[in-house]
Amino acid sequence: MSRDEEWFDDEAGPVVRPYAVTGGRTRPNKGSLELVALVTTTSHGRAAASSLDPEQRAIAALCLRLQSIVEISARLNIPVGVVRVLVGDMLDAGLVTVHRPARPTNRPEQALIEKVLDGLQAL
Repeated sequence: MSRDEEWFDDEAGPVVRPYAVTGGRTRPNKGSLELVALVTTTSHGRAAASSLDPEQRAIAALCLRLQSIVEISARLNIPVGVVRVLVGDMLDAGLVTVHRPARPTNRPEQALIEKVLDGLQAL
């Protein structure tokens, strides 16, 4: 099998390795993006869409409506790690906004602790 034949799938067309799309990076430049983080394209992203790489153009088009990182991955058939890197780059460039889920505090509420103590005392 020649090298060209290895990188071509009759049904899917040419295959590009994920690291080629992200420049070898496996994480966004600034922090990580949760799977449930919601992404939407900004007006700047809509205006710049025609000059973006194909994968980022597809993300910008899809995110005209709010989409989570995992939905983007599933709908565009792009590995979630690649989506995180691409969306991170797009966020840095002001092409998308990302709405992260609220992070609960690591400590339980006082009312819950009191109920647990009351239950333990009742034993």
